[in-house]
Amino acid sequence: MLVLPAELTHAQAAGCSRMLAQALRAMPAGQGVAVADASPLERFDSSALAVLLECRREALGAGKQFAVAGLPARLRSLATLYGVAGLLPEPHAA
Repeated sequence: MLVLPAELTHAQAAGCSRMLAQALRAMPAGQGVAVADASPLERFDSSALAVLLECRREALGAGKQFAVAGLPARLRSLATLYGVAGLLPEPHAA
């Protein structure tokens, strides 16, 4: 699972994107779904959406599906406002 930090604003976005991309590359080839855990997020701005969308691009580029667990309600509202909520699905229950 890819875990987001407690704070993800413009200042942390580039570093967080690099960290998530590196973690994606380290995932086993057979793992078909990359799940980002957004539950640690406490302080964030719209840059958090940009990071998640970049992570999604990386995952899809690596042939993996992408999902986001624990997306805070305020960030889900921003995603809906920007029209990208459908690109950040919740993981399916196993």
